[in-house]
Amino acid sequence: MENYELIDNIGKNQYEFHVGNYIPKVEYIKTNNGEIYLTHTEVPVALEGRGIGSQLAEKVLADIEKKELRLIPLCPFIAGYIKKHPDWRRIVMRGINF
Repeated sequence: MENYELIDNIGKNQYEFHVGNYIPKVEYIKTNNGEIYLTHTEVPVALEGRGIGSQLAEKVLADIEKKELRLIPLCPFIAGYIKKHPDWRRIVMRGINF
């Protein structure tokens, strides 16, 4: 699988990959007190089944950890990814259960 570059598109409040003419993305809301809410993940149908969503989730979580933000995973895809990879619970805000 190709290794895609993660782009934090601050103007659109989303992390994204550029894959040909497609833009898989994770939308977010950042607060001024160090919290980030991941609200929606979208992988175009033409790209499904290639592991792009998982790679996107992994890179987004790594970036959030690097920036020392507290994560609130509202998006079902991201929450499911963390359930499958429980090591990432370390960056989920305390008291958040999903």
